[in-house]
Amino acid sequence: MLFPRFLDLPALLAGHLLQAPADAATEVRHLLLDSRRVGLPAGAVFFALRGPSHDGHRYLPALYAQGVRLFIVAKDAELPGSLAAYPEAGILAVASPLAALQAIAAAHRAEFAGPVMAITGSNGKTIVKEWLAQLLSPDEDICRSPRSYNSQVGVPLSVWELNPARHTLGIFEAGISEMEEMARLAHVVQPTEGIFTNLGTAHDAGFASPNAKLLEKLRLFEGPQFRRLFYCADQPLVRAAVARQRLPGFSWTMQSGPAADIRFTPEPSSDSTTRLRAEYEAAGLTATFTVPFSDEPSLENALHCLAVLLQRGVEPAEIQRRLARLHPVAMRLEMKLGRHGSYLLDDTYNNDLAGLTLALNALARQSRPGRRTLILSDVLESGLSSAELYARVAALLPAAGVSRLVGIGTEISQLKGGSEGLRMADTENPAKQAVPFNAQLLTDFYPSTEAFLAQLNPADFAHETILIKGARRFGFERIVAALQAQQHGTVLEVNLDALSHNLQHYRRQLRPGTKMMVMVKAFAYGAGSYEVASLLEFQRADYLAVAYADEGMALREAGISLPIMVMNPAPDSFDTLRRYRLEPEIYSFELLDEYLAAFAGPPGTAALPVPKLHLKLDTGMRRLGFDEADLPVLVARLRQHAQRLPVASLMTHLAAADEPGHDAFTHEQLAAFRRMTGALEAALGHSVLKHALNSAGILRFPEAHFDMVRLGIGLYGVDASNTADPAALRPVSQLRTTISQIKTLPAGATVGYGRRGAATDRERRIATLAIGYADGYDRRFGNGAGLVLIHGQRVPLVGSVCMDMCMVDVTDIASVKAGDTALLFGQGLPLPELAGRIGTIAYELLTNVSERVKRVFMSE
Repeated sequence: MLFPRFLDLPALLAGHLLQAPADAATEVRHLLLDSRRVGLPAGAVFFALRGPSHDGHRYLPALYAQGVRLFIVAKDAELPGSLAAYPEAGILAVASPLAALQAIAAAHRAEFAGPVMAITGSNGKTIVKEWLAQLLSPDEDICRSPRSYNSQVGVPLSVWELNPARHTLGIFEAGISEMEEMARLAHVVQPTEGIFTNLGTAHDAGFASPNAKLLEKLRLFEGPQFRRLFYCADQPLVRAAVARQRLPGFSWTMQSGPAADIRFTPEPSSDSTTRLRAEYEAAGLTATFTVPFSDEPSLENALHCLAVLLQRGVEPAEIQRRLARLHPVAMRLEMKLGRHGSYLLDDTYNNDLAGLTLALNALARQSRPGRRTLILSDVLESGLSSAELYARVAALLPAAGVSRLVGIGTEISQLKGGSEGLRMADTENPAKQAVPFNAQLLTDFYPSTEAFLAQLNPADFAHETILIKGARRFGFERIVAALQAQQHGTVLEVNLDALSHNLQHYRRQLRPGTKMMVMVKAFAYGAGSYEVASLLEFQRADYLAVAYADEGMALREAGISLPIMVMNPAPDSFDTLRRYRLEPEIYSFELLDEYLAAFAGPPGTAALPVPKLHLKLDTGMRRLGFDEADLPVLVARLRQHAQRLPVASLMTHLAAADEPGHDAFTHEQLAAFRRMTGALEAALGHSVLKHALNSAGILRFPEAHFDMVRLGIGLYGVDASNTADPAALRPVSQLRTTISQIKTLPAGATVGYGRRGAATDRERRIATLAIGYADGYDRRFGNGAGLVLIHGQRVPLVGSVCMDMCMVDVTDIASVKAGDTALLFGQGLPLPELAGRIGTIAYELLTNVSERVKRVFMSE
């Protein structure tokens, strides 16, 4: 059976049927985890997953209203309303909806008789998967994980896409972060072959040792059906573990020592390719190949793939033809500012149904007002008829809120819109093949990218959010270039997946029920307020905090609906607070009195509604807030105006949460906060939210989490506590620029203004970078204080930092040229180290990045 009936699931999932569906023959066709992702509700089964900060059961009424009729719930969950509220629904109660999701995917996998390859390791899983799909596509019809879907949830969703009637090979990646996870994924994937990419430091915190992590990852390959593991014998731990576990291995090496099935010997090469000789003794084969990469990680990933092709017996000449077509994998969907106030989601690497679904999910997460547009090429190699394929495409659009479709290509151009909805043109039975869809969808179709560009007016897309999704051969990067706002070559890359990772790291430190307020003040520490706030809203943060009312107003106008606290409200902004539902931090009697007066209303009229407020208590910071001596007057004021002062929270600010030498003072502050909040809650007659801890305090004072914590710099990958595992946080921002020109200077030549780039007694090569203090690059980095990373090498600054440029010494980098990229901070050049070189803090370097620097938002 390709799709099980819902009534067959109780036996499969060891569940109890609370209520049978109205249609006993209903089949399970779509696995649904998010109430915002409902496409075609027919055959969709919703798994009510629970986590630290969400509970899927609460969304059952909304899903039922959208037409979903099949639900998997937890046995111990209390459903919203009685079963009578879902009269047509099938509801199955199980011990764990996540385990049920994995079990149904495992049963689906068991229907597939063909080979399945699983890929795990610390790095390179997604790239190896994508390259294998490219290299094996002439021989196989492949089902593969979309992007990096390798988690406890992502793996079953990927495996569910296997179609035994069409696919001949499955390729899935599997990632873990702690013990006991891999066995569950192995049960889902049931691989017949596998690749172990490498063993690195990622997720070390979840394991007792690197060897423990390795053995847990290798559990993926222990099933009775497993017959071959590809791995690099140059990794001693991996080689020893494969032998010890008696796994059937197929190894390769680039060294002279280890025994291996294939030995690769690199030969000298002067360009960005790598030429190497392959010796495959068991097959009696010796051949030479050129791999179109020279950097070490790409070469390692390519050699895993080359080993698979050689073991499969693909002819060397054919392998070389395929290798020559390999191209870098676009790992991330990039979010970019467009012209005329538009916003672009650039996903121009490939175009298949799985990838389109993920890209539309990203579009659905955008909360900006205005129309959502999809620019879509022909969907290639789906194995479906055009009518069925584009029926599925059309069914995906409503959940993402798409109201305008621009189709490019000869197949998609057969789609026609009209009063009857979207349909394929010129079919034998048009009425039968009409796609149920919103007839108001705006549609335009073009036979080619060139035809679209010939008539493109970017102003026609003003203020829209545009997903640009196309197969590589359509060259949609030209559309991105035409619609993107023009900026200079300096960019701040903001990795939204790293930001999500950091958010979840701090969430795991909290006690159950503790809320989280996230700071997006100062342009979200330079990262971009709207984009960060939008992600935090999707990740269900509880509160946002901004410095000034206009920052909150901008977020509201961009569609952000989370509660927002304003830390520095001015009396002239009180009306803005009311109109935009912003909640002020009140820290003095003067401000409190002005707040009350602002909402008194004209004489003889009712008072205006007052936004909730947050009372700031000074327990030792000595900056802002009510002192403990102020409490009698404050209590009296709160009682006097009980109906007009809705208090949302009581808060304080710790002076030295990040400095162990002042822990005694911190404990005094916390004790004072407990005393003060107790007195105020007694006066109010009810409890309110209480919060005191910043990023450092979350980690160092878990006993003081209270009702809510405030996450700031930690979200952006900087550990202010100096206590976290270095691998626990991921850097979110990377500042890059380009080399404008390189000059060769003779001995004795100086560089820059005031000749501060002192002369030396040797010839030097000086590169000028397209960034300066107007971009927020600190002038104190001049004259050797600063470093940048070019071609993986650290090079010092020479002379003064200018307004729009600065200079570095690249004498020792032979291959550097104009147009190359320089990293100012990020991976390999951490912010705390750079801040220490000029006597400042990472906060300053992040927040100083000018808004004229283009932000590029990336998601894996």
